[in-house]
Amino acid sequence: MDRALWKTINNEIELRVKAEPSLGSFLYSLISSQKDLLAAVASILASKLHSDALSAMDIKKFILEVYRECDHIELALEEDLIFFKDNDPACNYLSTPLLFYKGFLGLATHRAANCLWKNDRHTMALFFQNRASEVFGIDIHPAANIAGGVMMDHATGIVIGETSKIESEVSIFQGVTLGGTGKRPPDVKKGATIYASSTILGNIEIGEGATVAAGSLVLKSVKAGITVAGIPAKEL
Repeated sequence: MDRALWKTINNEIELRVKAEPSLGSFLYSLISSQKDLLAAVASILASKLHSDALSAMDIKKFILEVYRECDHIELALEEDLIFFKDNDPACNYLSTPLLFYKGFLGLATHRAANCLWKNDRHTMALFFQNRASEVFGIDIHPAANIAGGVMMDHATGIVIGETSKIESEVSIFQGVTLGGTGKRPPDVKKGATIYASSTILGNIEIGEGATVAAGSLVLKSVKAGITVAGIPAKEL
């Protein structure tokens, strides 16, 4: 656990409570009263994802158990928060995506679902995929592998297929689809950026540091460092 990061988040929450005292109990219950970042994320997700099937208390307990079982998740969540803060001009605090960004929260839900999927708990993994889609508007198959340090900005309408692999420092904007034509959807390499409403289909690769312009249809692999745009997408 990055204790400095957790301390920074708690300091930010103190400032938020001073600015908006009416939200004090809400912020205290979800973050300040929690033991660590994992517990805070589990609490926030539980407050959003509860349903007739599982209560908020049940979801918090369940997600926290999954997070602690898959020990890579804590680092991935920390890297996600830092990447958001460093790369989203509208994000000035680590606590902002944690509390308010459905891209971060949808991805945090996926990280639990992915752990469940890898442990052959497919029904529960699909339950969390479905709830994240309903609540956050982001649909990621539990089998998709996503590294830490990924930003899903705005997030509404993002769809990521079953065997996609997304490396670190990748930014994906609203309305993006990574889908399959046949057996495999695309892989996205480190540092790539995929802008809003782009569709990327098939067993192809978006290379390291590549950029896909908004509204593009990508059917062929994109080389590292290249920008593509259009329908179908072509190099600029």
